[in-house]
Formats: sequence, C-alpha cells, structure tokens
Amino acid sequence: MSDSNVSATSVAGQGASMSETAAVSKVEYMERFGAKQRIEHFVTMIDFVGLVLTGLPQKFYTAGWAQWLIGAMGGIDTVRWMHRFFGVVLIISVILHAYGAVSAILSRKVFFSMAVNKRDFFDAMQTLKYYLGLADHPARFDRYDYKQKWEYWSLMIGNVIMILSGLTLMYPAVVARLGPGEIIPAAKVAHSNEGLMAFLVITIWHIYNAHLNPDVFPFDTCIFTGKISKERMEHEHPLELARLEGRVAPEGETVAAHADRKMG
Repeated sequence: MSDSNVSATSVAGQGASMSETAAVSKVEYMERFGAKQRIEHFVTMIDFVGLVLTGLPQKFYTAGWAQWLIGAMGGIDTVRWMHRFFGVVLIISVILHAYGAVSAILSRKVFFSMAVNKRDFFDAMQTLKYYLGLADHPARFDRYDYKQKWEYWSLMIGNVIMILSGLTLMYPAVVARLGPGEIIPAAKVAHSNEGLMAFLVITIWHIYNAHLNPDVFPFDTCIFTGKISKERMEHEHPLELARLEGRVAPEGETVAAHADRKMG
C-alpha cells in the first residue's frame, strides 16, 4: 500500500472517529431524579439487601445454605440483631419519605404524579393491545407509567406490613397485653411471607426492568446519576417531555394541567 493510500485511510479513520465523538457529544440529557430521590433509593437498596441476607436464612433455617450463612455472620443472635438494625433503618426511611412527600404535596409545589388514576388502566389495556398486534403503538406515558406506580405502591404497602409485623415480633409481650395473643403468630406468618414475596418481586420484576429490559440493558443508571437522555424521554415519557418543553402532546393525548408545578 502506498503512503498516499495509508494517509487517506488514516484521515478517513480519524474522520469517522471524530464523527462518532461528535454524535456522542450531541446526546442531550435531562434531570429526572434529584439528589434526595437518589439518596432514598440508595439507602433503600442497601437496607433491602441487609434485610434479605439476615431475614431469609431465619425463614429457611433448616436449609444447609441458611445455616452456613448464619454461621458466617456470627451466629443466630448476631443475625437477629443485624436484622433488627436494618428494620429500624427501614422504619426511619419510610417515615422520612412519607413526611417529605406529604409536606411537598400540601405545599402545592409538587404534583403527586405517583397517584393511581383511571388513565393507568387504559394505558395497561393499550399496551396489551400493542403486544397482541391490535394497536399501532403502545401507550404514551407521563412521568411514571402504570408499572412503576404498581411497584411503588407495592413497596409502600409491603413496608407498612413488614414494619407492623416486625414490631409485633420485636415486642410480643407488649402486643399481647394490648390485644389478643393470636396477633403474634399471625404477624410471624405475615412478616415471613411478605418478606419472601418482596424478595421475589425485586429479583424478578425490578431487576428485569432495571437491568435486563432491552431498552436499558445492561444497566439503568438514571436513578444513580439522576440524568436521562432526551431520546429516552421521548420514547418512555413523551407526555412529560411535551409538558416540560411546552409542546402540544402527541395526537390524541392530553397533557396534565399542572405544568406550573414540579412533578414528584
């Protein structure tokens, strides 16, 4: 190959590289989650792992893996105290989250976009029709879609069940003085089964949507960085993007009239 050919090839390669770099640099990002939301998610994630590692071995204590794990963490007494510590962290985090959410909503500065409404039902039906080939396009979502709302409220309701049943198991004598003794074994069943269900929901439903979904594979960094690309917003939350940009919503859609308030 002549020097001129080598030079031309090199220049072409540099040109292609510069074009790719320019394309990457043109990707526009938007803020989706603030620092408070990212911290809440990180604390919840760490706390959930701690509760699972110290809780499931107690549920399946006869299994070999559970006995090994309990031994590796210092014995059953240590595991129980660790589980209670993570439980207290869960109580504090839920109280702070609920207080912050209610305060923000009452201040009328934040619209409670996680509230379930009739549109979520129609969105679910539209998405199902699209998957079955009965519709030309899937549902167009606002800040949160029906799946995200379902996961949020499942988490919150599950947390309440876990907290109440956990406190009952921590202070059985106090509970027995205040009510019938049957509450204690009922709390044990509720705490055990709800914990297992939460583990399965997170490992199957949440892990798929956050990691294995083709749209975000291999990892959705949005909740950690707080940033989301405009292209992805157009694909996943077109109604929110239209409102933020002051545009008219896609044909046949409506944009909520709370554009002057921040979406929570």
